[in-house]
Amino acid sequence: MAISKDDVFKVADAIDAAGQSPTLAAVRKALGGGSFTTISQPLNEWKSRKIAKEVVHRDPPPAAIHDQLNEMGLEIWSQAIGLANARLDAERQALDESRAEIEAATREASEMADQVSLELEETRKSVAALTEERASLQKAIEQLKGELAKVSERAAHAEARATEVTYRVEDLNTQLTRVNAQNSDLIQALSQRGQGNTSEKPQAQGDASMGLGAGSDPA
Repeated sequence: MAISKDDVFKVADAIDAAGQSPTLAAVRKALGGGSFTTISQPLNEWKSRKIAKEVVHRDPPPAAIHDQLNEMGLEIWSQAIGLANARLDAERQALDESRAEIEAATREASEMADQVSLELEETRKSVAALTEERASLQKAIEQLKGELAKVSERAAHAEARATEVTYRVEDLNTQLTRVNAQNSDLIQALSQRGQGNTSEKPQAQGDASMGLGAGSDPA
């Protein structure tokens, strides 16, 4: 909601009526927020009006006194009025200078306050973004931990399977060695048996020839 000059005036009047000083921070707090720069300009105007109301006006003397001082006192009164006006002018000039300095300082402070407010808001946004990013990274880390646990479990199963296969291969190699030894023994036995049959065959043929010769002699 936009803050108007009347809003600032009403709040400043209420604070002043309560016996407190309507500072920029107090008015901003009573308004419930707003830019320091937006509030400072109408607040300075309110203070200037308040000061103007408090300036003592130099009125002319009453009629009775004027008559009595018509001759002697009128000149003195005029000089007194002149001195008072000169003093009042000097005070007004000093007040204007002080007010100008205060307004300049107030503007600078308001601009700085607005800048700080903007930087604070940006910082809050950055913190919120970093917090969200941290939460996302933490979630990703937890997911990676879960996947790593699954991979480690699969690796353990694979290692156990590899060990089992190694034992099985060793067992098969042992059986193969035993079978090869048995085959070698069998081949050697068959070879020896074949050689024995070959040496017996010529002996049998010789015996048959001798038998035929003995049968032909009586003729």
